[in-house]
Amino acid sequence: MKKIRIGIVGAGRIGRVHARTVSSDSAAVPVAITDIDRAAAEDAASVYGFARVADDNSQLLNSPDIEAVLICSSTNTHADLIVQAAQAGKHIFCEKPIDYDLSRIDWALEAVERAGVKLQLGFNRRFDANFARVKKAIATGEIGTPRLLHIISRDPEPPPISYVKVSGGMFFDMTIHDFDMARFLMGEDVEEIFTAAGVLVNPEIGEVGDVDTAIITLRFANGGIGIIDNCRQAVYGYDQRVEVLGSKGSISTGNCYPNQAVISTSAEIRRDLPFNFFMERYAESFASELKSFIASIVEDKPTPVTGEDGRIPVLMGIAALRSYKEGRPVKVSAISATTADSVTSAKRASRDQRRDS
Repeated sequence: MKKIRIGIVGAGRIGRVHARTVSSDSAAVPVAITDIDRAAAEDAASVYGFARVADDNSQLLNSPDIEAVLICSSTNTHADLIVQAAQAGKHIFCEKPIDYDLSRIDWALEAVERAGVKLQLGFNRRFDANFARVKKAIATGEIGTPRLLHIISRDPEPPPISYVKVSGGMFFDMTIHDFDMARFLMGEDVEEIFTAAGVLVNPEIGEVGDVDTAIITLRFANGGIGIIDNCRQAVYGYDQRVEVLGSKGSISTGNCYPNQAVISTSAEIRRDLPFNFFMERYAESFASELKSFIASIVEDKPTPVTGEDGRIPVLMGIAALRSYKEGRPVKVSAISATTADSVTSAKRASRDQRRDS
């Protein structure tokens, strides 16, 4: 079997998740890893069997013995690293999003196309067995024509304010997964978005120009309707559910739990709380997405999550943010790479609007 020699940029939380998969995949060879925190890179290299620690990104990307790179660094580095990796002739797996700026996304995708290398975006939820079953029920017509989609995605607790300040905001660091899942499950693009949102969890989130609670209504190209239900805090754990109503029936998925035990007494019937965060809930899907990327190189086939799949959820995020800011439905087609709706300016306008009201 052909083995793919892999390097990783970023030895933080998600970088270590992917390093673990690389170390256990018989089709992968862990070659090099790098991070601005060299100690973190050295620890990951030791734990997961990488042959060396690269001094910096450039050294890793230009290593002739590396065929594919995994970009697991901060979002603001993604577009630049994709371009550099493409120019170096490396196949690329990149965590989402590519960027918050559509022109930079297009620049990165053009570099990939010119180089003729493979690119896969890290929308791992597509590889979750529960959501894959929902997708199958829709794609095969098992529940008929889909009419209503409801995605519930709530975090157990809000992230640190330091993260919120640089994350791009809830629509881009959290809802972006749900935007992708909506398209993936329904098999249709979203034409129009309407957002109702607010700051109901932590006032500090609002002070830095973001929201923490939202209901986002989607209208699909085939007329179907979707609802995304987001909140930065669900005190009982990581809440991840989906329901689709079709003309012949419905399909739904519940939360995942560390165990299936149900305790019944004379006073109550209860069970333990669901998984507390994405690292536990989506552990298998993280491994599956990376194995699919490696297989696409070995078998020379298209990656299952393309660059365009990475671009469209950002379009949707910008449309959702504009809808919230302006209090009206927004056509996704109205958003372009030349739009004035940068993430930063839109967040600032929303913050100023709240202060004036």
